[in-house]
Amino acid sequence: MSNSSSITEFLLLAFADTRELQLLHFWLFLGIYLAALLANGLIITAIACDHHLHTPMYFFLLNLSILDLGSISTTVPRAMANLLWDTRAISYTGCAAQVFFFFFMISAEYFLLTVMSYDRYVAICQPLHYGTLLGSRACVHMAAAAWGTGFLNAVLHTANTFSIPLCQGNALDQFFCEVPQILKLSCSDSYLREAGVLVVGTCLFFVCFVFIVVSYVQIFRAVLRIPSEQGRHKAFSMCLPHLAVVSMLISTATFAYFKPPSISSPSLDIVVAVLYSVVPSSVNPLIYSMRNQELKNALKKLKKLFRWFLELQGVKISPGL
Repeated sequence: MSNSSSITEFLLLAFADTRELQLLHFWLFLGIYLAALLANGLIITAIACDHHLHTPMYFFLLNLSILDLGSISTTVPRAMANLLWDTRAISYTGCAAQVFFFFFMISAEYFLLTVMSYDRYVAICQPLHYGTLLGSRACVHMAAAAWGTGFLNAVLHTANTFSIPLCQGNALDQFFCEVPQILKLSCSDSYLREAGVLVVGTCLFFVCFVFIVVSYVQIFRAVLRIPSEQGRHKAFSMCLPHLAVVSMLISTATFAYFKPPSISSPSLDIVVAVLYSVVPSSVNPLIYSMRNQELKNALKKLKKLFRWFLELQGVKISPGL
């Protein structure tokens, strides 16, 4: 048996046994990763360049896109490298860094989504006080609090997880360093310490979840009182994307970390991990822009600017672009 002091690397789960399937998974991950980079990059650029979008809602959305880029960049590039070079190894330090940055990004994203629910609540339920409650300084402070809380949460979980003695080998049943999989390698009952920290963290997440639910109960009550159908449609178009993102993140992450051991299997673990660590970063831009006319207009302006730049460089552009 090995212990944590003698472990220099971990072995991540192999997606497939044959080289052809490994390359297929590589191209699939590459497509998802490039789509996430492009979509989130466009949203960040559109919000930064369009002064009409310099409002609290889009400021928080910009932060969300940055966190999405960070979270998917923590896990997917390493998985792609392992698939391309036909290896499973990740160094002990690299694994610790991956746990830290992933916890940092995911935790900060969840706290930011909580802040965004407050933003929607004030915008719909207390519109006359919106400018006062969500001024520039208040928005910066709330975003900084989300990032700071995520950072502290990541430090706590990373330090606690990697201080636990490991004596069950170094093979992880996941394509990235996930805390539940590392805890499976712990000696005897020493994993209970990190399990206790996870429970405390879950209580904090539950408080945020209750806050989000209460906010949306108030929002929907206010929306249903709006007399015009157009006003109700606009309010729902602002809130439903956020609610969809929150629901997907909470349900999949909760299942991943607290599912009963009796239903755990490598294939199920991978599917759930992809759903909460990869899919949100790719679909969040689509969810937020699909019914948002202001963001669509900003993206159209960005497209025109890009066409103008290419024309200045003498590049011929097809009419359909």
